Amino acid sequence: MYFPKAPLEMGTPGKFSRTEVIHLTIAMIILTIAFSFPLSQSRLLFGTISFFDIVQALPIALLALFTAFFVHELSHKFMAQKYGLWSEFRMFPAGLILSLVLAICTGVVFAAPGAVMFRGDTRPFEMGKIATAGSLANIIIALITFPLYIFVFFETDYIGKIIGFVCAVNALLATFNLIPLGALDGAKVIRWNGIVWAILFILAILMTIMILPRLPYFLNY
Repeated sequence: MYFPKAPLEMGTPGKFSRTEVIHLTIAMIILTIAFSFPLSQSRLLFGTISFFDIVQALPIALLALFTAFFVHELSHKFMAQKYGLWSEFRMFPAGLILSLVLAICTGVVFAAPGAVMFRGDTRPFEMGKIATAGSLANIIIALITFPLYIFVFFETDYIGKIIGFVCAVNALLATFNLIPLGALDGAKVIRWNGIVWAILFILAILMTIMILPRLPYFLNY
């Protein structure tokens, strides 16, 4: 999101405000709890809730979200700060509440936690690179974790399931964000460079196709 006339001194790389840290922390906590429900196959409607399984799922959900959501948003932030822009994450309370309620009731997560907002004058290529940074980070993580899951761990042990789930979440997040519609990153990337968008989108889809059929192995461990 873009806001003009910003205090450019806030664009120092790695700079976080107290408000931003609070927003990031709340979003991470709520999303971690939400993702623990599908991981443990717990749901309120037409199912059962196992608090023991939910507690076991929390560390896996936290790791997956840290590598996917947290890294995605910080990649946007640091790229914007690289160009001297004020850039901070802001949570969407309604989206977080919806994600949590949906997860508890149905065991399905539709995450709408918030977004990185930035202020300052940007050139088209800067806007495109800022939009690209988040999904590119997710694709890199998916490309690293997929061969580890397939050739080193597979679904034979607890660590393998963690690595596989991390890969799946990153691949899905990249694919969703690269859809060239509305306010999603894909629309900004394709306006800047259609070739870059096509390469990233194809990679994200391929990773999703390869890892998604294995998703049942990560659940109800």
